[in-house]
Amino acid sequence: QVHLVESGGGLVQAGGSLRLSCAASGSIFSIDSMGWFRQDPGKERELVATINKGGGTYYADSVKGRFTISRDNERNTLSLQMNSLKPEDTARYYCAGAPLEAYIYWGQGTQVTVSS
Repeated sequence: QVHLVESGGGLVQAGGSLRLSCAASGSIFSIDSMGWFRQDPGKERELVATINKGGGTYYADSVKGRFTISRDNERNTLSLQMNSLKPEDTARYYCAGAPLEAYIYWGQGTQVTVSS
């Protein structure tokens, strides 16, 4: 079992930057895919970005070129650097881990609010 704790959220003006971090209680070395999701009240949860063990990444079109995902298997951390933030990026951001195919490890989330 791996527990995930996110941090780094907050209030930022449009065009600003934030860096989210996710600390894992156990090793993430063997977790195939780590990802960031986001959800705004009343909307469906959205996949933001993923990174696999080999470092391969995927980004949603809405964040491509603005967000960068990274993982540190030695420090058991996952990060999301968010630049050029837009009001539509406002959501609660969740860190998740998929040992195999399904994301079964989830954090409690951290709120990101972007003001216009």
